[in-house]
Amino acid sequence: MSILETIPAKLIGPSVWTGKDMMANPLDWLTTLTPDGIADLEQAAKHYLSLGRDIGEITKEDFPLGKFANHLNSLRDKLVNGIGFEVLRGLPVQDYSQEMAAAIFCGVGAHLGSARSQNAAGHILGHVRDIGADANDSNTRIYQTSERQTFHTDSADIVGLLCLATAKEGGESLLVSAEAIYNRMRAERPDLLERLFDPIATDRRGEVPEGMQPFMTIPPLSWHQGKLTVFYQRQYIDSAQRFPEAMRLTKDHVAALDMFDDLTNDPDLHMTMRLQPGDLQFVYNHSQLHDRTGYLDWPDPDKRRHLFRLWLSADGDRELPESFRQRYGSIEIGNRGGIITKGTKLHAPLD
Repeated sequence: MSILETIPAKLIGPSVWTGKDMMANPLDWLTTLTPDGIADLEQAAKHYLSLGRDIGEITKEDFPLGKFANHLNSLRDKLVNGIGFEVLRGLPVQDYSQEMAAAIFCGVGAHLGSARSQNAAGHILGHVRDIGADANDSNTRIYQTSERQTFHTDSADIVGLLCLATAKEGGESLLVSAEAIYNRMRAERPDLLERLFDPIATDRRGEVPEGMQPFMTIPPLSWHQGKLTVFYQRQYIDSAQRFPEAMRLTKDHVAALDMFDDLTNDPDLHMTMRLQPGDLQFVYNHSQLHDRTGYLDWPDPDKRRHLFRLWLSADGDRELPESFRQRYGSIEIGNRGGIITKGTKLHAPLD
């Protein structure tokens, strides 16, 4: 029996959106912080910093919020059960030390979920910037370059960004609904869509947990307990073919991946935004894919594009298929995701 026989022919719901509609309705996803909300965040951060502890240890209880906690509860629901993303605008990061900005960002994250390691070094606070890494190196993480990324998901339930500085040119953020892509492929090429439910290999890029293969075999699309879940990074799928033991991609697999990529880049389906300094963007990885355009940075090192990043595991989230243990370790709701290898110790480097 075809997997598609178990899935509705057309998915519906708030996370099935088009970029064209979202760009026309910014109030659905863009929230401007009020002076009271900013003051609430600042007092909570000052409280935590007064404790003299590593920012990587921050918890919801250590970051006491007033009324703004209500918005973060609504935001978590919007991510998991709603459209799947939101931008909070107006945090005055230009007035903060890097430590203060990190405390606010990680504190907000602690109200949304538990922070997860983003690399083998155990960083829960990631730094998205060009460090001069070679984009053609099969062990390079693409966010460490200024090259165009491709639409992809990260290895956690939620990914958050705090924009500290923008590039001279480019570096726009792009989002697309996986369910909207499913609907198009189901209508136009169901034969190719079915291939995306196969256990296609994805490269770990050298960050290999003990006892694991150097690649994962999580299908790009999974149907589990009535929900479509996406796990996708085309560049890493292609580079996984360097391992002889990885499943070979057939011409139909390649055609399916190419069509999926073409649809992510359809201007009617995806939306584009330019994050401003002080913007906090949160995206739900299981229903959305994100991307970033290539950019030209400032020659002055102090002005160069720089974003903080968080990976979060949220309470009240969906169940994940068993295959996700390969990447997430645990698939326990609220305690899953991230990259853990032998010797990984969690911490939050400020630079």
